[in-house]
Amino acid sequence: MVVMNSLRVILQASPGKLLWRKFQIPRFMPARPCSLYTCTYKTRNRALHPLWESVDLVPGGDRQSPINIRWRDSVYDPGLKPLTISYDPATCLHVWNNGYSFLVEFEDSTDKSVIKGGPLEHNYRLKQFHFHWGAIDAWGSEHTVDSKCFPAELHLVHWNAVRFENFEDAALEENGLAVIGVFLKLGKHHKELQKLVDTLPSIKHKDALVEFGSFDPSCLMPTCPDYWTYSGSLTTPPLSESVTWIIKKQPVEVDHDQFHSRCPGESPVARAQLEQFRTLLFTSEGEKEKRMVDNFRPLQPLMNRTVRSSFRHDYVLNVQAKPKPATSQATP
Repeated sequence: MVVMNSLRVILQASPGKLLWRKFQIPRFMPARPCSLYTCTYKTRNRALHPLWESVDLVPGGDRQSPINIRWRDSVYDPGLKPLTISYDPATCLHVWNNGYSFLVEFEDSTDKSVIKGGPLEHNYRLKQFHFHWGAIDAWGSEHTVDSKCFPAELHLVHWNAVRFENFEDAALEENGLAVIGVFLKLGKHHKELQKLVDTLPSIKHKDALVEFGSFDPSCLMPTCPDYWTYSGSLTTPPLSESVTWIIKKQPVEVDHDQFHSRCPGESPVARAQLEQFRTLLFTSEGEKEKRMVDNFRPLQPLMNRTVRSSFRHDYVLNVQAKPKPATSQATP
């Protein structure tokens, strides 16, 4: 999960630098293998983003993210409330390339764009949202479900404005953040997402920023209210264990076809929507170009945590029950 811009003030300060060093991770951490049967190391891009190559120490916590969610091991919690989402489109500010993903940031001085309910005790204000995606459609999500990767994952980042005065403080403390994760899968054209995709050519290089007003990110949510939740961490340094994760069960669909028409009579869109993500660059203008792909953290162990679900479920294997043999009756 990308919070690098909002944490830069912390990391420039002396105490923050100590915290940064404390949460650094292995220099040669192996890339996460793709868990799909059709994906192997021969086709997987093993190269890690420099974010993971330039750090040295493993964080000592046992609540790191992302994780693989095992459907049958998740526990239904009838006490989980429905998640209430209320976003004001006018709080949307801009979209920018921070060198690891692209962020859409929001004005968060008041409770105009908030979530509440679900596993949360307080209102949480929306700070920003961003995506993680792969070099190809076979992988890209940070979380997985039963070891299945999705092509991309959306993260909507919120902070606890009841307990903390600002996002920077909340990002470093337990129950400080709440992040909604939404999986993206290949399917039909996503009309609302296209407004955002249309801005990406303007932020191709690192540090590029453009205004992006009046956008309601709830249009990127699935209609199904079901979710999993667990206690975890940021997925970028400083990897602080401050996050209540809310992972939506239902993915949303984005373009699969390379060419399509937005509406009858309009010219076809030249690239699928996820392909537009892959046109962005990790690098600044004038530097050697490096495509912005595979910007996800490797999976982390679940340890002793429990993943709760808001929905009832029975884990069903794809095996039909054999009919019971008929009981023979004795002839009188």
